Amino acid sequence: TTGGQGGPTTRVSTLADLKTAVSGDSAKIVVLTASLSGNEVVSVGSNTSLYGASGSVTLTGIGIRVNKVSNVIIRNLKITKVLADAGDAIGVQEASKVFIDHVDLSSDRDHDKDYYDGLADITHGCTYVTLSNSYLHDHWKTVLIGHSDSNASEDTAMTVTVNNNYFKNVNSRGPSFRFGKGHVYNNYYQDMSEGINTRVGAVLRVENNVWTGTCSSALYSTDGGYADASGNDFGTCESGNTALAGSISIPYSYTLLPTSSVASSVVANAGAKLSF
Repeated sequence: TTGGQGGPTTRVSTLADLKTAVSGDSAKIVVLTASLSGNEVVSVGSNTSLYGASGSVTLTGIGIRVNKVSNVIIRNLKITKVLADAGDAIGVQEASKVFIDHVDLSSDRDHDKDYYDGLADITHGCTYVTLSNSYLHDHWKTVLIGHSDSNASEDTAMTVTVNNNYFKNVNSRGPSFRFGKGHVYNNYYQDMSEGINTRVGAVLRVENNVWTGTCSSALYSTDGGYADASGNDFGTCESGNTALAGSISIPYSYTLLPTSSVASSVVANAGAKLSF
């Protein structure tokens, strides 16, 4: 995934300019330099890199949508408190080659679970999507992969990687993964009630993840989901790995942190900690 590589760089500080800058399918790099608030969605076109200039740049109530496009990079943004009527903090649908990295996504748990929607939901047949090095916290429904139990025709093709993320004070979906194939590794879960849910035919490789704090079910199946699990530390979870056993090949090379290093490395690096 190259995003806007080779295209012009535009620095923006208003919502109107942001919307204009990320639209269209020509190669482009967009750097947001100011925090913004609202209750709406910004749609990103193909061949786009969208960066926050610093770790303090925050979208409050404004979601990012990656829909029916390809080759998109989103990095170094904080997004918080996107209301359910606007949708997910980051929503990826019918898209391919999407790299979401070093983002900070949150809301609060002062409202019921449907007041906000997902933090990063990836649905409708997306392929080659990565969520990495991100801080996902203070939320109910965290990461949904796969639209619904009746959407096998689209979502069986899904391929998603979730790695080196810090999940803290969230209730569930770390991720919840329907159909398709996934790779979930080197994530750190702190005070997360329900962790990785492999569902309705999904096959996941789950490696070297770590749980601490309050935790009920770390890795579990619903309606015939499968996991190829190894090297995980389920900590004090009431239930560790109860998922159906499966097998999956990973078609790329990757570096796996030893389980003993996951917590310190992920806490130090995850989130909007870059600059552009």
